[in-house]
Amino acid sequence: MTQTPIRSTSTLRGLRCRECGAEYAAEARHVCEWCFGPLEAAYDYEAIRSRVSHQSIAAGPRSIWRYRPFLPVSGERLIDLGTGLTPLIRSERLARRLGLKALYLKNDAVNVPSLSFKDRVVSVALTRARELGFTTVSCASTGNLANATAAIAAHAGLECYIFIPADLEAGKVLGTLIYGPQVLAVDGNYDQVNRLCSEVADRHGWGFVNINLRPYYSEGSKTLAFEVAEQLDWQLPDHVVAPIASGSLYTKIYKGFQELIKTGLVADKPVRMSGAQASGCSPVAEAFRGGQDFVTPVKPATIAKSIAIGNPADGIYALDIARKSGGSIADVSDSEIIEGIKLLAQTEGIFTETAGGTTVAVLKKLVEAGQIDPEETTVVYITGNGLKTQEAIAPYAGEPLQIEPSLASFERALERARTLDRLDWQQTLV
Repeated sequence: MTQTPIRSTSTLRGLRCRECGAEYAAEARHVCEWCFGPLEAAYDYEAIRSRVSHQSIAAGPRSIWRYRPFLPVSGERLIDLGTGLTPLIRSERLARRLGLKALYLKNDAVNVPSLSFKDRVVSVALTRARELGFTTVSCASTGNLANATAAIAAHAGLECYIFIPADLEAGKVLGTLIYGPQVLAVDGNYDQVNRLCSEVADRHGWGFVNINLRPYYSEGSKTLAFEVAEQLDWQLPDHVVAPIASGSLYTKIYKGFQELIKTGLVADKPVRMSGAQASGCSPVAEAFRGGQDFVTPVKPATIAKSIAIGNPADGIYALDIARKSGGSIADVSDSEIIEGIKLLAQTEGIFTETAGGTTVAVLKKLVEAGQIDPEETTVVYITGNGLKTQEAIAPYAGEPLQIEPSLASFERALERARTLDRLDWQQTLV
């Protein structure tokens, strides 16, 4: 693979180590050679401040690329499938159920092209990969990233290899295979898959979106912060609740809010950041609960496979953000995750996958613990579509009532349905 030097015409100034501050050119690298800390994109914020306004953003594309000055790309060939600008829904029924007055749902379950927030990060990563001269792209994935990478690579005409754990949900496997990449199912968990991919990246020189392209890939999550602020009429929320897997989504939402403040697009105000994990893979929540400043890796054992990362790369940064923002990081059981999926579907008509069920269940838990002020503006991030994880919810979704093609049979079924509804309602009052 030959990398083509890029003459930057953007606000991207290079990469900077998050630990020691060492600076690097905007190349395909993700680890500092001095301290082995993670690298992230660095920008010329004065240039952004001078160029960007509410009006210039509104005049931009109806996609994440309306925020291009905040994203780590240099050229003109953007990969734009209309990703982003997903609905920010003012909750009514869920808010009443929980006793909240200003609850919003950021619904990336309807993102394009592959129905999760990963469409954002991959659009940025593959745009940058193409700028750097990569013709073969890849990823290690628990499912959503596989779907997004395969779909967007197909659109961009890039050769694609996808590495997944062998026990991945069938919907996510099919949702990757349909785009025609080479899919490799590895007998191991995500952390083992990721280690293998690091070796493959070194050996073959491919562009792995969440390894050597990670500094660019992760920046795509900031658009979830930008969109929420714009959809709230350029106001920041008081509190957000987001899932934590590697911690990248959570930390980049925070970074996005800080960039809006830094460039004068929103008024400076604190945003409390709360995170959600599944109890079967909750290393960051456990560290938060224990008052630790380090994260101890765990072996995942949960239905929430899309967030089941036992050794989260950004875990320590998520801890720092939660504490300094006055937020929290909590975990919920698999049964609570199922109830969270059902609660969101039955109150707001949104069918989310297990990650979204985790986030809604943690929202409920935080409300019950008095950690969310009913008066504050709270945004909950719904990051993926429930059609991807049907196996997890199928045993708990119920069965259709079988009837004969006659009115009498229908009337008997109707009475039975009303009886079941009354019993369900009584149980909610207990």
